Amino acid sequence: MRSPMVPQNLKRRILKDGLRKNEQRDDAFRRIIRSVPKGRVSTYGKVAAAAGYPLYHRAVARLLRNAPLHGLPWQRIVGAGGEIKLKGEAAAEQRLRLTMEGVKFRGKRVNMEIYEHPIRSWETHD
Repeated sequence: MRSPMVPQNLKRRILKDGLRKNEQRDDAFRRIIRSVPKGRVSTYGKVAAAAGYPLYHRAVARLLRNAPLHGLPWQRIVGAGGEIKLKGEAAAEQRLRLTMEGVKFRGKRVNMEIYEHPIRSWETHD
């Protein structure tokens, strides 16, 4: 599913802002990622939106790529439509970890109808 049309200048500003260090935003992303239970998945975009940062899916990916991952179930976050976005050995490890949690794939994609964890919107978080 494609994002709604976003003006190019806003898109550039979001991309640039997503590269800046922001502990409050990253903590919100971590909190949402930790809420995804074993055997379920969510997407970069849904994590960002649930944390209160819609359109910051690339910042979620950057966090998972650059942050220490101990205690963070990084393998449970996939691309839109259930696709593993990592490459090479990292992709194989993510698929193995998810398979070990009981997640089944349809070809190269997680079956999102079955395994997607519904995340509450940031508006309803306490």
